[in-house]
Amino acid sequence: MIAPRIRAMAAPHWLVLFGGILVAWGALWLMALPGEMREAASIYGLEFWAALCRVGPEGSGFAGLLAMWTLMAGGMMAPTALPAFATYDDLSHTGETRFGALIAGYLAVWIGFAAVAASLQIGLYRLGLVDALGTSLSPMLSGVLLVAAGAYQFSPLKDACLSRCRAPLTFFMAHWAEGPWRMGLRLGLTCLGCCAALMLLAFVGGVMSLGFMALGMVLMTLEKLPQIGRYVTRPLGVGLIAGGLWSAMQMF
Repeated sequence: MIAPRIRAMAAPHWLVLFGGILVAWGALWLMALPGEMREAASIYGLEFWAALCRVGPEGSGFAGLLAMWTLMAGGMMAPTALPAFATYDDLSHTGETRFGALIAGYLAVWIGFAAVAASLQIGLYRLGLVDALGTSLSPMLSGVLLVAAGAYQFSPLKDACLSRCRAPLTFFMAHWAEGPWRMGLRLGLTCLGCCAALMLLAFVGGVMSLGFMALGMVLMTLEKLPQIGRYVTRPLGVGLIAGGLWSAMQMF
């Protein structure tokens, strides 16, 4: 059972997907380098890299932040959806084009999220609530984000979205007639409902923190696994609420 799946994931469309995830993480690693190391990126001889690394609101502005959040969304969220993508691949018999349309629909939703997050970061920066790299400067802001994300872990909407993510076969069978693009949009919106609140904790853990990104990706992936997720979601919520209350108390 495992061997055929491994062979199937060596198909060109899977290699493109895995390559895209690796490129996203590679670009995020370059962005996360300290300032003096970023300047050394000029040895690559491409102005693109230097511009891409200046992602603060005072640097490349909205376009740079949009690129950064898009890479974060792709690098963190695509791995969490691999079981769903594999299920679709098992069901589809029409080749790579349909698989690509599904991925495109999924990523379109997260690009929309990236645009909202980039705008939010600029707004918070102008209010003095986050620094140039998007990390919270306010214990109260950190507390609000943590408590809100923790409370959302117990919400009916979170449960509904997780139940769909944990049963991709049921999801695809229910919406198969809509076609891959619309199913990709639906899948993206479902994942958005699962993970948007946790993604916004980047303002607490550090928008440019690879450690936060890696931890967030692992937690969101575990949440979506049917046999493991139920042991993660609510304890994580309790931890987030406790962390948020502790952070808010630092104001006093």
